[in-house]
Amino acid sequence: MTETTHTAAVETSAGAAPPAAPVPAPPPRSARLWRGVTPWLFLLAPLALLVIFTYAPIANMVAYSFTDWDGVSPELHYTGAENYTELFTRPDLFEVFWVSGYYLAASVVQIVAALYFATILSFHVRFRNFFKGVLFFPYLINGVAIGFVFLYFFQDGGTLDSVLSLLGVETDRAWLGTPESANTSLAAVSVWRYLGLNFVLFLGAIQSIPGELYEAAELDGASRWHQFRYIIAPGIRPVLSLAVILSVSGSLAVFEIPYIMTGGATGTETFVIQTVKLAFQFNKTGLASAAAVVLLLVVLAVTWVQRRLVPDDKVDLA
Repeated sequence: MTETTHTAAVETSAGAAPPAAPVPAPPPRSARLWRGVTPWLFLLAPLALLVIFTYAPIANMVAYSFTDWDGVSPELHYTGAENYTELFTRPDLFEVFWVSGYYLAASVVQIVAALYFATILSFHVRFRNFFKGVLFFPYLINGVAIGFVFLYFFQDGGTLDSVLSLLGVETDRAWLGTPESANTSLAAVSVWRYLGLNFVLFLGAIQSIPGELYEAAELDGASRWHQFRYIIAPGIRPVLSLAVILSVSGSLAVFEIPYIMTGGATGTETFVIQTVKLAFQFNKTGLASAAAVVLLLVVLAVTWVQRRLVPDDKVDLA
């Protein structure tokens, strides 16, 4: 072999690419089809439950809103938009929305208090786990039980009057006797009950913020207020937006506490209580269904407006 040939052979062997790995054969068509169907099999049960217990009742409610069904008779008579016409031509059916104003104001207090406690307890505070349990515990109690407990709490000579008398404050106020005091008392109960839900949401959002940001802020001499303003508030903005949506929709659809404590008397009737009475007390299920559809549309419209005014942008603090 000549020197030129030997050099070429060496260069060829040194610069040659390694042999390519064998390309695996594509899976058979049946395997690919099964792989695409498998996720839907896991979703089949929850989707079926969602359709049966959520979307099917909503569809039936919309259908009933165009009839004069009384909730008992097996016959349905189509009445067109007559129920909606009656709703919008009777102002008294919408006057109860003013009661939601008390709960809307209470939801503001609730969000502010929950955000305050979540911010305080997200830092190192003595007995913070104990206070977390105290704040979240009311949300775990059944709403009917809460209604009965506070019914005795606000009654004449009840717990509240007894505590005030021990403090030297004598009062003959009927806490559930006038529309103003009754609605204020009921709204205060709703604050006590649902404070824990927003507190947990805010606490989880605050604790998800990287700790390095707090350390850097402390090194720069930032106070707790500056940490809240420039780190916590922007970091929990999506959760805060969700809390506002839940509070507004909950204020429009209040039912449990006023129904148990007053039954809608003394000017405490909400739109949902009125709808329930239309259906089960006056046997106007068709009209009640129309009222429920209107309430659903109002909640969706308020949610849409809120999302348009405060878009849920992605937050990046790092």
